[in-house]
Amino acid sequence: MSEEKILEFEAPIYFKYSYTAGKTTTSFLNSIKKGKLVGQKCPKCRGVYVPPRGSCPKDGVATEEEIELPDIGTVESFTINYLPIPGGAVDPPYVSANIILDGADLAFMHIVDGIDHSEVRVGMRVKAHWKPKNEWKASLENIAYFQPIDEPDLPLNHLSDEKNA
Repeated sequence: MSEEKILEFEAPIYFKYSYTAGKTTTSFLNSIKKGKLVGQKCPKCRGVYVPPRGSCPKDGVATEEEIELPDIGTVESFTINYLPIPGGAVDPPYVSANIILDGADLAFMHIVDGIDHSEVRVGMRVKAHWKPKNEWKASLENIAYFQPIDEPDLPLNHLSDEKNA
């Protein structure tokens, strides 16, 4: 009897878990529930981080000062996704992008829509497209996606300059 080597196999695993948000995340999620985006400012470097983490990723010091930010930002990088996310809210192809909100110093990931995925570009100015208020909960999913706005793209060097200022 010959033995055949198994080189790969597929074994989907699903986990159910509960997440308990800490003080900083709870405050952020409560603001989102009210339709506001907030970040926290570092007392040392003055960088603004959204979503806030409770400490500065650059200096490691606690952050407590909350700053309300606009729901407008810039695409810092993006990926066109062709594979579906099981149970996901969007069908492929879709664009996930790192978006840096005006006044923030750290990008976060969200969906870009309202434009053909082939037209998304780095530097593109975008605005949040919020779900109807009656669907809002304590979740970043209150923003259905970001869509392009009628503003000129920001040059790449402007994005780096802002973060290094």
